[in-house]
Amino acid sequence: MRFVLAGGSGFLGQALRTRLTGEGHEVTQLVRRPPQAADQRRWDPDRGQVDAEVLAGADAVVNLAGANLGRVPWTSSYRQTIRTSRLGTTSTLARALAELPDPPVFVSGSATGYYGKDRGDLLLDEDSPAGDGFLAELCRDWEAATDPADRAGVRVVHLRTSPVLDRSGGVFKLMERQFRLGAGGRLGSGRQYLPMIALDDWLSAVQFLVDRADARGPYNLTIPEPATNAEFTKALGAALHRPTLLPVPAVALRTALGEFSAEMLGSVRLMPRRLLDAGFTFAAPDVTALVDSALHRR
Repeated sequence: MRFVLAGGSGFLGQALRTRLTGEGHEVTQLVRRPPQAADQRRWDPDRGQVDAEVLAGADAVVNLAGANLGRVPWTSSYRQTIRTSRLGTTSTLARALAELPDPPVFVSGSATGYYGKDRGDLLLDEDSPAGDGFLAELCRDWEAATDPADRAGVRVVHLRTSPVLDRSGGVFKLMERQFRLGAGGRLGSGRQYLPMIALDDWLSAVQFLVDRADARGPYNLTIPEPATNAEFTKALGAALHRPTLLPVPAVALRTALGEFSAEMLGSVRLMPRRLLDAGFTFAAPDVTALVDSALHRR
């Protein structure tokens, strides 16, 4: 298959490109700078510019572009960067795809932040309403930015992605280092549910949704057996044979991370109902299998 990928330089984008090319697919990267390789094409989402011919030749367009959410603090200017880096890229691609006579599937990034900061023990799925807060509003607008393509009949898939865990990068790389030093522990009370998914399952889910002609709309990419922060802490400590006796007090998180601390201390108990209903099988469905996959994936 032929893929066009925006956001190919990030943690998930690099992993997806490696998986696809390793399986013999053709991947064209959209880059903002002058192309430095034969598989790159320049675009300018800030000006709404992308080469329609590049998109027309694809079977799937995958947009993972966006500024790093893990950077703190979220100043007012960085909040704007977070928004524009996602909405601008998404709307540029959506408008271009809407003009094509035979458009490819449009797989667009989103996040489980859609459901808000803290929903307690309530079990949520894709039909649950959006929550409150900056990330929830961002995700609503991010998904709405695909409307031009959706109205034109393009098959649009929204990836409501939870934190993707793998030792090759992302937040898990930092967690593993801390736990190996014996400084791991639960965050706050530890009772909060945290959506999460293994990198291999995330990659497989993206391909699964591309391949299914009836897949459209939002899909939660998270393990089907929700786990609390305390359960994750216990599983990672056991896998690394390290103690987890140093909990991080909520007040310390608020001091260090500011408003972003609410995303770490809130509880979102989430199910990937639509993926399961479609027949997707998770290789790492629970927190123990997820930690093992994150530590030992090759």
